[in-house]
Amino acid sequence: MQDDRRLAVLRAIVEDYVATEEPVGSKALVERHRLGVSPATVRNDMAALEEEGYITQPHTSAGRVPTDKGYRLFVDRLTAIKPMTPAERRAIATILDGAVDLDDVVNRSVRLLAQLTRQVAVVQYPTLSRSTVRHVELVALAPTRVLAVLILSTGRVEQRIVEVSAPLTDDSLADLRNAVNRAAAGAVIAEAVTSLGQLAVEQPTTASLAEALAEAMTDHRSDERIVVGGAANLARFGTSFESDVRPLLEALEEHVVLLKLLGEVTGDTVTVRIGHEGPYQELSTTSVVATGYGPGDEALATLGIVGPTRMDYPGTMAAVRAVARYVSRILDEA
Repeated sequence: MQDDRRLAVLRAIVEDYVATEEPVGSKALVERHRLGVSPATVRNDMAALEEEGYITQPHTSAGRVPTDKGYRLFVDRLTAIKPMTPAERRAIATILDGAVDLDDVVNRSVRLLAQLTRQVAVVQYPTLSRSTVRHVELVALAPTRVLAVLILSTGRVEQRIVEVSAPLTDDSLADLRNAVNRAAAGAVIAEAVTSLGQLAVEQPTTASLAEALAEAMTDHRSDERIVVGGAANLARFGTSFESDVRPLLEALEEHVVLLKLLGEVTGDTVTVRIGHEGPYQELSTTSVVATGYGPGDEALATLGIVGPTRMDYPGTMAAVRAVARYVSRILDEA
C-alpha cells in the first residue's frame, strides 16, 4: 500500500476490532482516532481497503473487520515490537528467576506466557540432539559404583548409576572424570557419543561408564516434548465453539500437530503466522506467534502462543520475545 493514510486507517481498524470484537465503522474511527481527515475521506479509504482485500464487511450495514491479509500488512508494517512495561519485566524476572531446573523453567515459562498474553501458550523442550555437553561429574557411591551426572547446555541433567570393573581410589576417580570430560565436554551430542566410544576402546576400564553416558545422551524422550498452558483462555476465543474452539482443543492434545503449528523458527526472530498461513485449514481462525530460544545465540527449541487472529499482535510479540530472551539467559547461565 502506497498511501500512508490508508495504512493509518487500517491500523485503527485493527486496534479497534481487537479491543471491542465489534465491526468498526467510519464514524467510530473518526471519533476515536485523530486521523486528520473527514469522515467522507475515511469512508473512501475503507472502501479502497475493502476492494484490496485488507478488510471485509461481515454483514450488510455493519462496520468492517480485518482480513488475514489486513492483519499481515499490519504486522509487517509495525515499526518495532513495543517494549515491555517495567511491571511486566519485573513479573518475568520474579517468576522465572526462582526456577530450579529445566522442567521448572519450561513450566514457569508456559504459565507466564499464558498470563501475559491471555492466549494458549506452548513451550517446546530444548532439542537434545542440538545441545552440547557442559560437564560430566562423577561421584563415588561405593568402591565399584559411581553416580555419573551429565549436564547439557540446555540445562538438562541426566543421572546414571554405573558399576565399574575395578575399585576406584580418589585419584583414579579423578583421572576417570578428567578423561570423560576431555572426550565429551563442549562437544555436540553426536560428537560426544563418538568420542566416548573411542575412549572405551582405548581404556577398557571406562567402557561401562562411557556406554551409560552415551545412552543418557541419546535418550530422545524429551526431543518432542511440548508443554501447554492457558487452555482456559479459549473461553474468550471466538463466538462459535464448533468452528473456532473445538479444532484448537483437539490440536492441543496432539504434540506433533503443535510442533508443526509452531513452524520452522530459527534464531530469536519472532515469527507470526496468521490464519490461513498456518499448516492446518481447520485452524484457519487462529494465529501463531513464536520464536526460538536457547543458550547464547543457539535456538534449541521454540516457544510461543496460539490464539485467535483477532489478537493484540504488538503486545503478544513483545511478550513472546521477552520470555524467550529471559529463558535463553537462564540457560546460558546455568
